[in-house]
Amino acid sequence: MVETKATNITWHESSVKREERVALLKQQGVTIWFTGLSGSGKSTIACTLEHLLVQQGHLAYVLDGDNIRHGLNKNLGFSAADREENIRRIGEVAKLFADAGIITMTSFISPYRKDRDTVRGLHDAGKLPFIEVHVNTPIETCESRDPKGLYKKARAGQLKNFTGIDDPYEAPEKPELNIDATHTSPQDAALLLVKYLQERGILPK
Repeated sequence: MVETKATNITWHESSVKREERVALLKQQGVTIWFTGLSGSGKSTIACTLEHLLVQQGHLAYVLDGDNIRHGLNKNLGFSAADREENIRRIGEVAKLFADAGIITMTSFISPYRKDRDTVRGLHDAGKLPFIEVHVNTPIETCESRDPKGLYKKARAGQLKNFTGIDDPYEAPEKPELNIDATHTSPQDAALLLVKYLQERGILPK
C-alpha cells in the first residue's frame, strides 16, 4: 500500500463529461495492458496496433516500458519494490489517458500478478475498461530472438533480477486475450485486437 503524503488536497471533477469525449472522438477510452516476457513481442504488437488505429482515424498512444524509464520512472531500478512502483505509476498514467478518451496501450513485462490486478482495480473504480493481453510467447522463442542481448547477459551472470531467468514471471490467470507471437504476426494480432475492441463496443463496427 502506497502512503499518501500529500495533505489539504481536493479532487476536482472535470466540467467535461466522459460521454462528450466519446462523442467527439467516436471511441471509448481504454487501457490495453500488454504483459509478457522480454522479447515476447509486446511492444511490436502494441505499436502495430497503434499505427493501425491511427490510420483508421482513432486516437491511440503506446506507453512503452523502456521509454517510460527514460523519463517518468528513470529513478527506478529492477528490484521487486521498484518494479511495483514502476507499474503503480504507469497504471495511474494509463488511467488518466483512458479517462481522456485515448485508446491507451502499455507494453510492460509487469511480472507480478498483484501489481497488474491493482491497476485493473484502479480502472474498475474509475469505470474504465481494462483489457489484459498476455503475449504468451514461450521463453525459448524470446531467448532465441533476444533483440537486446539481455538473455545472453543474464545467462552469463552479467545481468541480475532478469525476469524469466533469476526473477519470476507470474502469468495472468484470466487475461482477456492470449497471443503467442511465435505463431501470430504483429499485423494479425493488431487485427484481432481491433475486432475485439469492436465487439466490446469500444470502437464502432
